[in-house]
Amino acid sequence: METLPRETIVDVLENRLREDILTGRHPTGSYLPPERALADGYGVTRTTLKHAFGRLTQAGLLETRHGVGTRVRDYLRLGGADLLPMLVRHSPDWIGEVFEVRCSIGALIAERAAARASDRQRADLRALLTAVGDAADPDAVQLADVEVHKALARATGNRVYVLLTNTLFNAYLPMRAALRGPFMDAEVARGRLEPVVDAVAAGDETGARRAAERYLTETERIMLDGLA
Repeated sequence: METLPRETIVDVLENRLREDILTGRHPTGSYLPPERALADGYGVTRTTLKHAFGRLTQAGLLETRHGVGTRVRDYLRLGGADLLPMLVRHSPDWIGEVFEVRCSIGALIAERAAARASDRQRADLRALLTAVGDAADPDAVQLADVEVHKALARATGNRVYVLLTNTLFNAYLPMRAALRGPFMDAEVARGRLEPVVDAVAAGDETGARRAAERYLTETERIMLDGLA
């Protein structure tokens, strides 16, 4: 049995600070209180506080200016898509916006894949589609489905599409237990995705876009129904 991770005091403080930032207790653009006062307020040492600051700075929520202080960054103006997993974990409201981008980008990726995929990539897509139908349980079906979409992105020949696909999946995979609706039946899941793979394999750009739009719209509806 896998051992469950244990939260450290730095983990707890990082989560508390992140929550306080994202809920506006520490507003965008404001400077945090002096380290000693903040550490006393949270009941931690300044060393623990510095470790938490380091993580939140790396995440893009804080910036420290030596001799001035630590300020809350305007993540909506300055941040990147790499913040999405953290923001979705903080507030499920973000998932609807992730799905909107998923649909538009996913349809474009399918169209580009149909135009650019190599014979080897088309064969790989067929094999990955088969793996969706052969998956043993909903969790495995969902992960196999993800691999098909990542392969579609690679087939475009555009690495930015690959990174965008990774980012979008990273954003909602932490919630995937609540988003298993479309993947409860392996054969149904495979059949739902098959028209996309067929159109890409045939080099049908228009057909691939339309099939992807249908697939993404239908699976989004099922997922959101499950969240509701």
